[in-house]
Amino acid sequence: MKILVVGSGGREHALCWKLRQSPRVTELYAAPGNGGTAAEGVNVPIQDDDIPGLIAFAKEKHIDLVVAGPELPLVLGLSDALAREGIPCFGPNAYAANLEGSKAFSKLVMHEAGVPTAPFRIFDEFELARDFVREKGAPIVVKADGLAAGKGVVVARTVEEAEEALDMMMNRKAFGSAGDRVVVEETLQGEEASFLAFCDGEHYAVLPSSQDHKAVGEGDTGPNTGGMGAYSPAPILPRERFEETAEQVIRPILRHMAEKGQPYKGVLYAGLMYTADGLGVLEYNVRFGDPECQPLLARLDGDLLEIMLACVEGRLPEVAVKARPEAALGVVMAAEGYPQSYPKGMEISGIADAESLPGVKVFQAGTAPTEDGGVVTSGGRVLCVTALGDGLAEAKERAYLAVNKVHFENSYFRRDIGDKGLQRLG
Repeated sequence: MKILVVGSGGREHALCWKLRQSPRVTELYAAPGNGGTAAEGVNVPIQDDDIPGLIAFAKEKHIDLVVAGPELPLVLGLSDALAREGIPCFGPNAYAANLEGSKAFSKLVMHEAGVPTAPFRIFDEFELARDFVREKGAPIVVKADGLAAGKGVVVARTVEEAEEALDMMMNRKAFGSAGDRVVVEETLQGEEASFLAFCDGEHYAVLPSSQDHKAVGEGDTGPNTGGMGAYSPAPILPRERFEETAEQVIRPILRHMAEKGQPYKGVLYAGLMYTADGLGVLEYNVRFGDPECQPLLARLDGDLLEIMLACVEGRLPEVAVKARPEAALGVVMAAEGYPQSYPKGMEISGIADAESLPGVKVFQAGTAPTEDGGVVTSGGRVLCVTALGDGLAEAKERAYLAVNKVHFENSYFRRDIGDKGLQRLG
C-alpha cells in the first residue's frame, strides 16, 4: 500500500517509522517531512495546510491511505476533501476536528456529553470577559478559541494577568482571528496525564497512559512549549483505571459525535487533570500528541497500519491494540532560546551512536537533511531521544545516556523528564 503522512515533526517521524514496519507498506511519503522521515520514505515539498496540493499529490500517486499528523490540516478539512475523492484518511472530518480547532466548541460538547471539565464561560466581547474575570478573581484560565500553535492558553495567577491575556488575544490580536472569541474557565490544579484512544466512529481501543512536560524549564518552570519530553505509562493513571476513564472521557464524545451524524474516526487525545476533587478534562486533541506519540509508538505492539485501516473502515474490534510491557521515555533536545527565537542550521552528530544503545530510537523533529547525507537543525524542538526500559527508571537512564551521545551547538534539554512518575512509584 502507498501511504502519505502529513506533517513535519517528531510525531510524524514516529508515525513513518512505525508504519514502515508494516509488511503491507510498499511506498511511504511525508509532506513536507524532515530529516528523519527522509530516512523512512520520500519527502515531498507540500506544506501541511496546502489541502489542494495534498489532494493532487494523493491522486497522482494513487495513495491508499493518508495519515494526518498535526491538527491544522484536519481543521481545514483534509479528511473531507479526501473523502470526496474516494481516498481514505486517518483523522476526523472538519466538524469533529473542531474539538481541537475551537475551544468553545470543545467545551460545549463536553458540557452536552456529560464529560467532567472545569466550569466555563464563552465571550465575544472584551469588556464582558474583563468584567467576568474581575468578578471571579484569580487564578483563572483564559483560552483563545481558535488554533494558536499551542500558545493560546494563559493560566493567570492574578486578575491583572488575566486582563492582559484578554487584551493580547481580543484587542491586540496576538493570535489573529483565533482570539476573536475566548473561553474563560476555572483553574484545575493537580497532576496531568494524557490518554489516547483509537476510534472507528463507534468503538474505541485505548493506548497506555502517558505524561507530557510542557514547561521549558526543570521543575515545570518557564513558558509553555510544544512539549519537552514524555513517558509512558503514567503512574497517576494505572492500567486498572483505563476502562473506567475511557467511559468517562472517550465514550461520551464518540456517542455525541455519532448522534450528530459526524462519527469520529482517528485518534482522540484527552488531556486530563487529576485534582483533589477528581478527574477533569483540560482539552481534547484530534491527533497524536507530540512528544507523547514517540514513547507510545515505541510501546505499541502490533501493526499500526492495520489499526489505522480498521479505524477508517469501522471495524476496530477486529484488530488487537496491545502495548509492550516495558516503559518508554522520550527527552526533547531543543535549540537554546526555544520557545522564543533560536538559531537554525546547526550540524547534528551522534544519532547513530545513540541508536546503538539497546531500546533507543532518536526521532527527528526540527531537522532537515543535507545533500551530503547529514542532518542539520531547522526548528526549535530538534529531536526526541526515546528509550524503552524494564520500568520507568531504566527507560529514563537509557534515554539520558543516549542524549549524551547526540550533539549540536547550543542544545538544551530538561533533565527531569519522568521524575513525577518516579516519585509516585516511590
